[in-house]
Amino acid sequence: MNDPQRVNIGKQHPAAYKALITLSSEVEGAAAAAGLDPLLIELLKIRISQINGCAFCLRMHTRDALKKGESSDRIAVLPGWEETGYFSGTERAALRLAEAVTRVSDGHVGDEDYNAATAVLTADQVSAIAWLATLMNAFNRVAITSRYPVES
Repeated sequence: MNDPQRVNIGKQHPAAYKALITLSSEVEGAAAAAGLDPLLIELLKIRISQINGCAFCLRMHTRDALKKGESSDRIAVLPGWEETGYFSGTERAALRLAEAVTRVSDGHVGDEDYNAATAVLTADQVSAIAWLATLMNAFNRVAITSRYPVES
């Protein structure tokens, strides 16, 4: 999939990419300050990348999650999280909100999804998850547009 004619937009405009990295630090800090579990943060990154089809980010965040102690079973069933008993109420609310933000073109972030999140999550957590989804969607688009290589 590596196309030599594709422009690596991060390298083409390094100041913009650096700003995205700076935003990433801010978002990670907000997520930690909101009390979100680091494993949940990685699961959200994986799920968003699954929805967007970003192989580069999927590989990176799956490896990060495994290194942090996430189980391969939970990662394996992540696309079907709603049908499993693997995830807590907090995790389910976070996944639902992150999916809604990622799929904003399918009808915005609907009241049902938003209210389900606010019933379980604090305002800080809702905000941090929305920012994390926004950030991951941006990173996915950079990697997909630039066709970051994913080799075995």
